[in-house]
Amino acid sequence: MGAAQLPAAGLLWWVVADSGTDDYGAGYGGAFGLLCLFLFAPLVLPVLGLLHAVLHPLPALVLARRAARRVPGPEWARHLGGVALLGTAWAAPVTLLWGGSYPATAVSLSLLGVLPVLGVARLRRRYAREAQGTGRAWRARSVWLGSAPVSVALLAAAFLGALLASVTGLLTAYEPPKLSAGQLAGVWRGDDGAVLRLLPGGRARGTALPTRAGSEEPPGTRDFVVCGGDGTWRLDAPERQGERDGVLLRLDRDCGRETVWTIGGTADEPELFVLFGDPDAGDVRILTRD
Repeated sequence: MGAAQLPAAGLLWWVVADSGTDDYGAGYGGAFGLLCLFLFAPLVLPVLGLLHAVLHPLPALVLARRAARRVPGPEWARHLGGVALLGTAWAAPVTLLWGGSYPATAVSLSLLGVLPVLGVARLRRRYAREAQGTGRAWRARSVWLGSAPVSVALLAAAFLGALLASVTGLLTAYEPPKLSAGQLAGVWRGDDGAVLRLLPGGRARGTALPTRAGSEEPPGTRDFVVCGGDGTWRLDAPERQGERDGVLLRLDRDCGRETVWTIGGTADEPELFVLFGDPDAGDVRILTRD
């Protein structure tokens, strides 16, 4: 049962993580990787399900049985309490390593243990009926076969829920900030020492700045060259729907060609970025303002 819920959980995680974030025009926002994961799911799910069971529901079951003398009630209720406790504990390292909200992570990890707990409780009842001779015998294979329709149903429910949340506005698409030329003026810095100074009046100065490679570059070279020097810039605001505003930069030196730095980030923390090369496997360079 633990493995059966993982495709739906993965879909929901991808939808929530992708909602409201900038993909910088690269690839399909992780959809291709998610599709590959679903294709290899029959091979990967047993391993992930076993790993999840060892790290979460099984230790929670040990805690539930040790607390039997002190906490009255059915074992499945104590098991759920142990799952919530361990989910809260695992949320700390997960949040430190991958970021995000600690409360949301704790709730999500705890919910991942609910279905295995209910599945164990159901199997225990079947064990009891079999021992009494009132139920039919079952095999381990039947558990996996029975999990398949559960997994499909959960995945369909997750997809419909995500679609409904998107239609109703609970999940919002990313909207880049609208910046004027005056707001764009300033110093922008990137990795590897890249610096772009946008001066009022349309003059610019670049240092170690990645720029689109010109036609004079030898075939097979990188899609960008690192340039520096003075140049000009202007706000590029395309009128076609779907295209984003950016900064059209042209350096005076014979190095590369004019490059459009697209506006991204947020109004409080704006960014300028360029995607060089193939959108599916390109090189994204990002500048942030001082």
